[in-house]
Amino acid sequence: MRPGDRIFQILTTGAGVFVVSLIGLIGLFLLVQAIPALQADNVNFLTSQVWQTTPDDMRFGIMGLLLVTVYSSLLALIIAMPISLGIALFLTQYAPKRLARPFAYVIDLLAAVPSIIYGLWGLMVFAPAIEPFSQWVNDTFSWIPLFAAGNVSPDLRGTIFTAGIVLAVMILPIITSLSREVFERTPTPHIEGALALGATRWEVIRTTVLPFGKAGYIGASMLGLGRALGETIALAIILTGAVGREFTWSLFDGGATFASKIAADYAELNNEISAGAYIAAGLVLFLLTLVVNFIARSVIAKKGD
Repeated sequence: MRPGDRIFQILTTGAGVFVVSLIGLIGLFLLVQAIPALQADNVNFLTSQVWQTTPDDMRFGIMGLLLVTVYSSLLALIIAMPISLGIALFLTQYAPKRLARPFAYVIDLLAAVPSIIYGLWGLMVFAPAIEPFSQWVNDTFSWIPLFAAGNVSPDLRGTIFTAGIVLAVMILPIITSLSREVFERTPTPHIEGALALGATRWEVIRTTVLPFGKAGYIGASMLGLGRALGETIALAIILTGAVGREFTWSLFDGGATFASKIAADYAELNNEISAGAYIAAGLVLFLLTLVVNFIARSVIAKKGD
């Protein structure tokens, strides 16, 4: 092996080991910092929805934060995935190039909008506009627990329903951009072969484009889910706190996600025990993100095979 190749191999191996070690050290730091608070916790950390971090009476659990985080992120993903797929297919398969390029730039620009702008827009513009629709859904489908009156009723603005839709707008450009890049790389001979056999444009998409880009589309969606799980400022602005009320499994609940709770209560991190409670919540979010990414990689590997 030539010296240049050996040096390059050492550098790339070192970079990989460094990244993995860094992730492990971050997890270890969070665990060590969280242990004193977990030992002082007077309720079940995994199942309790109470959050009180007074040093002499520690009672905190992550169940409420976990449910709000998962609910809002999954709702955003359910809304964003089909819309992103449609936009990506339109830009790559149907739109003329003179339209596709500027339209793609506009979609990409949405990713550059700061989170606080999305939060203010969601709270002051979108929430009031969608409130009549939220009220109709709540009144019409209240017999379904998912759409029943929530723990911040009669407020229908600062709910998971509103936050999930705003989150969908935020992750839309990520999923769309990556999916578009994957669909554009569908081998031209495959497309031309399908057309030569008399396939319609939709049949070409169904038989060549989607099978080729399926793994990339799923990967892009999981990346968007990761963004939704970690979103902070926008949700801290939009979600109404449900003080003293437990999560009722409804989309019209309020509350806080892991990230928004830590950001909103940052001023309370004035001693190690109280700070440890929030670090413990951060550790759960860290593990949740790792699990999501692991599942995404597994799905992509299976689809690729």
